[in-house]
Amino acid sequence: MTMSAAIPTFSPPVVQALPLQRSRGYWTSAMLRFTRDPVAMGAALVVLLLIALAIFGPWLAPADPYQASMLKRLKPIGTEGLPLGSDELGRDMLSRLIVGARLSLFIGITPVICAFVVGAAIGILAGYAGGIVNTAIMRTIDVFYAFPSVLLAIALSGVLGAGVVNSLISLTIVFIPQIARVAESVTTQVRGRDYVEAARASGAGAFTIVRVHVLGNVLGPIFVYATSLIAVSMILASGLSFLGLGVKPPEPEWGLMLNTLRTAIYVQPWVAALPGAMIFITSISFNLLSDGLRSAMDNKG
Repeated sequence: MTMSAAIPTFSPPVVQALPLQRSRGYWTSAMLRFTRDPVAMGAALVVLLLIALAIFGPWLAPADPYQASMLKRLKPIGTEGLPLGSDELGRDMLSRLIVGARLSLFIGITPVICAFVVGAAIGILAGYAGGIVNTAIMRTIDVFYAFPSVLLAIALSGVLGAGVVNSLISLTIVFIPQIARVAESVTTQVRGRDYVEAARASGAGAFTIVRVHVLGNVLGPIFVYATSLIAVSMILASGLSFLGLGVKPPEPEWGLMLNTLRTAIYVQPWVAALPGAMIFITSISFNLLSDGLRSAMDNKG
């Protein structure tokens, strides 16, 4: 009787398939980093609240911001029916601050948007073209740096005259050189990258290279820098209105309200300080928002 040896059998171990983890994209990672920053998120909420006031202000205001009453002049904060007091003409300060958010934010944000479009185009053109084109454009841009932003805005507004449109034009001209310089610097760095050289060697045209390889890498830093200019624009716009070179009465605008209330600072200092407090809150919120965006978009962060 022959005995056959049992041949041992081995079953391969059961391997559980792990779910594939999709790598996050750049913008998704930047958004996650931004949402984890409590200071930036708080600033973003304040900015959204201010934008909501600017949009829905006329419906949220408890009273007519233009209705004057000499019997209610310079009422203190906490007066019945006037929770934030009244101005020098007896108008409700709360209503004027709420409605004034629309014009104040419009004058502060619009010049930055216009300067972002024009300045980014000029800077990208100068940075990618290089050579004599870069020299001609950037030396022209450097002329504007001989003047401080405040003095240049005042000079341009003085030449163009008072008014909302002229203020927008003046501030746009002030910010174009600053954004153009940043755009030129970033584009010059990207122009020398390997993927741009490879695209150029493959026969791609300049327009295609700029559209596909350059814009996606330079618009982020330019946008972050432009966001930081909104606070400066708010202060400059308010300063022009304070000097009588911006918005004209009786429009509710925070800088103009500061101008008209400056004579009442010894009578009702807290009421007179309310427009300045709104300008400060808006400016610091945009600054913190810009810092949060810069940190979130930093790959090293």
